Amino acid sequence: MSDDRLERILDAAYACFARHGVRRTTMDDIAAAAGMSRPAVYQYVRNKDDAFRRLAQRLFDGAAAQAAEALAGGGTLTERLTRALDAKLELTLRLWRESPHAAELLGANARVSADLDAAFTTRMRDLLSAAVSGAMAAGEVPGDRLTAQELAELALALTRGLEADLSDPSAPRRRLRAGVALLVAGAAHESEERMT
Repeated sequence: MSDDRLERILDAAYACFARHGVRRTTMDDIAAAAGMSRPAVYQYVRNKDDAFRRLAQRLFDGAAAQAAEALAGGGTLTERLTRALDAKLELTLRLWRESPHAAELLGANARVSADLDAAFTTRMRDLLSAAVSGAMAAGEVPGDRLTAQELAELALALTRGLEADLSDPSAPRRRLRAGVALLVAGAAHESEERMT
């Protein structure tokens, strides 16, 4: 099977889901948007839920790759964590920018691909934890108050909270930068206080 055709189907599925929502999108819609027959589409995806799951996996894989790249890049721990978490935040922001059905799509994600979302969250936590561990080993951030995993989980919780309130679309990125800076500074401050 051609990966190009599957990508075309997933691109078409995204466009249809964003335009019509999950409930109103049909396999005929996806096939038409992909420029393929419905039987040809069924050679690549079993049904609409399968298309949704494959699309979600592709989006999660892309965000995780961006996060890994951000964490491997230069800058302070705060800058690297912010860039990595922005890759996660962008998944939700993109839906809200591109679809009037964003709430339905996010709800469908929880229904159809909750396991994929959980695996993505674990992957993000592991990436963030590794970056924090490296910063602790390098002395950039003390490690006697919080573990790397705890700091990573707090950063993810912050991001989830920002994803829950998108009433001001310009605010989440600004708040993410400030929140991550506070988390990292707070971890360093707690350590300093314990030493005095």
